[in-house]
Amino acid sequence: MTNRIKELRARENLTQLDLAKLVDVRRETIVFLEKGKYNPSLKLAYDISKIFKLQIEDVFIFVKEQ
Repeated sequence: MTNRIKELRARENLTQLDLAKLVDVRRETIVFLEKGKYNPSLKLAYDISKIFKLQIEDVFIFVKEQ
């Protein structure tokens, strides 16, 4: 799974810490999400998507493995 969090944060002028506070997680969680080293819970994916006013599918890209 990949995501557009870093791009969307930049567009909204949010730091990793800003976003972390808005969705009530640690900044490190945002770091790991952006690096693709952490798959979020459905609730976290929903909360992040809501911040950017997008659908989950527009923030998180699910890549089908072959």
